[in-house]
Amino acid sequence: MAVPNTAAAPLFTPYTLPGGLQLQHRIVYAPLTRCRAFNNIPQPNAALYYSQRATPGGLMISEGTIISERGHGYPCTPGIYTEEQVAAWKPVVKAVKDKGAAFFCQIWHVGRASHPHYQPNEELPISASSLPITDDNKCFSLKTMQYPFRPSLDSSFQQLEDYVAPRQLDASELPAIVDQYRQAARNAIDAGFDGVEIHGANGYLIDQFLKDGINNRSDAYGGSVENRCRFALEVVEAVVKEIGAEKTGIRLSPFGGFLSAQDSDPVGSISYLLEQLNKYNLAFVHCVEPRVAGSGDLPADQVKDSLEPFRKASIGVVFVHFFLVYKGTFISAGGHTAASGGEAIASGAADLVCYGRHYLANPDLPRRFRLGAPLNKYDRNTFYSQGEEGYIDYPFLEESEEGKAFLQTVQAD
Repeated sequence: MAVPNTAAAPLFTPYTLPGGLQLQHRIVYAPLTRCRAFNNIPQPNAALYYSQRATPGGLMISEGTIISERGHGYPCTPGIYTEEQVAAWKPVVKAVKDKGAAFFCQIWHVGRASHPHYQPNEELPISASSLPITDDNKCFSLKTMQYPFRPSLDSSFQQLEDYVAPRQLDASELPAIVDQYRQAARNAIDAGFDGVEIHGANGYLIDQFLKDGINNRSDAYGGSVENRCRFALEVVEAVVKEIGAEKTGIRLSPFGGFLSAQDSDPVGSISYLLEQLNKYNLAFVHCVEPRVAGSGDLPADQVKDSLEPFRKASIGVVFVHFFLVYKGTFISAGGHTAASGGEAIASGAADLVCYGRHYLANPDLPRRFRLGAPLNKYDRNTFYSQGEEGYIDYPFLEESEEGKAFLQTVQAD
């Protein structure tokens, strides 16, 4: 089908993931925390929420889904470590796949980005080190929270508490956590997902091992880049052995510093990790653009870095040769428009482009991009609230007055 919005045209070319999964377009639905899984169990309306945004031949990644009881750090986030949770995911996954979309589950452990209120017996959260989060972020506390949970509207911030210093994990504890990722991946496949995305980004547990601003260990999991990548690679290895490389992806955030996740050499650290990941031919590697920090964007004049070094590096002095650092499927996420996404595909900067806030607010985002249609505005106040508002009530193009007017102009042409 022709694409009237020519800037977006590259987004509407087919792509085949490793393992043969056929995509009809390059627009990926991002993993977005929505805080609506009461008792950490996906609710029935999640099936409608995800299926509204599913398209034939599209790729979707679920909200962060917790791998163990100690992995929680946000209210009402779903898990995939109990039989009840797996059973609750099954109708959600079926609703998405009935629309012809592929669906990956993002498996997640927050590490130190938690609070004793979330932990069994009020124990300390766990991490690569005992260093606490020191930026301006705070923890949404289960003990002080009032329902409905609307953090963006709570000017008193009574729902917020300071993050505490975590307990440093002993190396002897790590194999059990690696196995939790493995079991979560198996549970996701049992629930019907096409694969999993290992959450290795945004200052959460795996990222806490990767970043030397957090990881100050002196054992086999700290110090050198090889040691700091060890835990991430052990998780990847375990998941790949359990479900297959073609069903395994990973999300990374080299830059941004969200939750005090800083690294002195992000290009060097993540380049080493990507070189190791080349050995697997994973379903994809998903990297967050440096303009994104948490759920917000940095001002343009503060963005100094780029994902380009991970996609294309140069060698030589007189004759410069370019090569791909990561040679497999590469997803770029963060702040993209239809035009910038199209350019990323056309230039080879990415194979697929992930959209979050705009896709959240526009369940028919691929159609709108293809037509060059106006977009619904997203409402931050309902990102993490607990009702259906801002969840399943965003209008499709033909359901809003602005959309109807636009469609009339398209038909007139």
